[in-house]
Amino acid sequence: MGINELRIPGMDRTIGEYRQEWWDALQQSKYQRKLVLVTVSIALLLDNMLYMVIVPIIPDYLRVIGAWDTHEVNRPPINQKIVNKIVHNSTGDYRVTMINRTTKINVNGILIEYEGEDSGIGLLFASKAAVQIFVNPLSGYIIDRIGYDLPMMFGLTIMFFSTLLFAVGSSYNVLFFARSLQGVGSAFADTGGLSMIADRYTEEEERTKALGIALAFISFGCLVAPPFGGFLYEFCGKAVPFVILALICLFDGFLLLLIMRPMKAKEADEGKEKPIATPIWKLLIDPHIACCAGALVVANICLAFLEPTISKWMNETMDAEEWQQGLIWLPAFFPHVAGVVLTVQMAKNYPEWQWFLAMCGLALEGISCFFLPFSANYFVLMLPICVICFGIALIDTALLPTLGFIVDKKYTAVYGSVYAIADISYCAAYAFGPVVAGWIVENWGFTTLNIIVACISLAYAPIIYYLKGMHSYKKYEDSGTEENVLMGDPPTKEYQTYHLQEGKPAQNGSMPGGQAEYYEQVSQQETELHYEEQAPSANPFRAAQGANPFRR
Repeated sequence: MGINELRIPGMDRTIGEYRQEWWDALQQSKYQRKLVLVTVSIALLLDNMLYMVIVPIIPDYLRVIGAWDTHEVNRPPINQKIVNKIVHNSTGDYRVTMINRTTKINVNGILIEYEGEDSGIGLLFASKAAVQIFVNPLSGYIIDRIGYDLPMMFGLTIMFFSTLLFAVGSSYNVLFFARSLQGVGSAFADTGGLSMIADRYTEEEERTKALGIALAFISFGCLVAPPFGGFLYEFCGKAVPFVILALICLFDGFLLLLIMRPMKAKEADEGKEKPIATPIWKLLIDPHIACCAGALVVANICLAFLEPTISKWMNETMDAEEWQQGLIWLPAFFPHVAGVVLTVQMAKNYPEWQWFLAMCGLALEGISCFFLPFSANYFVLMLPICVICFGIALIDTALLPTLGFIVDKKYTAVYGSVYAIADISYCAAYAFGPVVAGWIVENWGFTTLNIIVACISLAYAPIIYYLKGMHSYKKYEDSGTEENVLMGDPPTKEYQTYHLQEGKPAQNGSMPGGQAEYYEQVSQQETELHYEEQAPSANPFRAAQGANPFRR
């Protein structure tokens, strides 16, 4: 007796019958779309948790393994603000002294400085986004040609091995390689996942809702990962958080396998052929897509600049503890979800106003950045950060579906390249943000950094107005597609044709009888296709027979 014939205790059916019922359910489009959304959301959650979970782990771990060279500082500089704090970890208790914006450790009365620590950590953090920028055009090209599921599975596999490499890595070079490898996996997994959602949810309202749910998982992963990683690193060791994330990645790959087989079987039964995709270079020069991509870059510049700099600023101005520096972002999850819900509801009732929501979100980010450096305490600082995350939710939830809508309206409905462009926009902000922000803070200060970000956001916000007419865009309004409409197939509706024979002149001289005598009687042949008798029409060609001046 095979396994399919076994009966589950307490059930009337065999395992084979349950498997067949499950397989039949997966053939239905409704269940396929739900499973696609769950799988993609978990993949995006995992990717962003991997991106942020190292924030509380890597700086301390690199010191523990001796990744940096150290030297003794004889005495602190004059006229500099000095902040002393006590740090507890598994190797002992240390007094941390902040001098000249550089962290120095006081060990038994000797001041020790780590050489190249800030630049090394910044380079490690930015390597993932930098690699992802260069891989995204390739991933978009491959996804457009072979489909969404196989590249996404490849991306999840790469992310699984890079996560395990983080768990076992014990040197800076190994961790740097693992971080860069994660960028390769993310380029395929993120782009393939977003493209799969756009392909399965074809209605604009449903697509906006599905992408909004996926964005909520992105936000949750970014905000929960630092406390998650810090807690497990403190009490369970470095490897535990990465092993847990690797297991989540393995589970998500199993869910993707459940999608791939029914999708392939259904496409084979229907004989579905993949349409020819639009090249990514052509999408990049499209003004509407370029406008959306620029808005996504500017929107994420704010977080990309703040995340690596706000901790030191809080330490210097508020004497904030490490747990406060990590938890300052956690309350922002709720306004981010509120922004997603608001945008989805607005898309349902007023789909033509998505551009306005994105413009308002960018303006809110800019205004909040003006007020952020003047926050006097920890709880006041939460307010501008919450507003910033609310604005980012408005922008992302409005513009990601808009990118798919633009491709539907102007190009072939294949979404790999356009969402590769969106992923490049995100990565551009996070690849260069930490480096540029650190340089600005070091030379001009944290307040100047926020004023620059605010000015950029407020200056770009009016440009989004260019997307206003996109919702009413028609293909025949584009000069490149007009001839395709004119030379296309004939109309399928019922119509009439009239064949007029050219009249011959009655005489070549004057016209004594007037115009009616100048031409011989014109014969008219009327051909009707699928025509039934109807009431008299206002069409002059359907007027009564006696009303035609050429009929006598």
